[in-house]
Amino acid sequence: MKTNQATKLHALSDPTRRTIFELIVREPRAVGELADELPVSRPAVSQHLRVLKSAGLLSVRTEGTRHVYVADPDGIALLRSYFEQLWRNALVAFKNAAEGEK
Repeated sequence: MKTNQATKLHALSDPTRRTIFELIVREPRAVGELADELPVSRPAVSQHLRVLKSAGLLSVRTEGTRHVYVADPDGIALLRSYFEQLWRNALVAFKNAAEGEK
């Protein structure tokens, strides 16, 4: 499923989801591991993971009976390119303003 930058940004707009995403970027984890580290229930963690997965930021691999969530490099690359474009546009606008151009 393809998702756009707005979907990815919306998925990361929730502080708990952002924390979950940041934990998984550092190290792939299962739902139980995440629930043990966070002040939210296991079902809540599962809901957040579903949103992140549907936004294209995570994928799941099966290890025995466990589902381990990992960061999706393609989804992250799309977000990165979006922010790089925003940054380039901001730099051009700053340069133009500094040089007195319209």
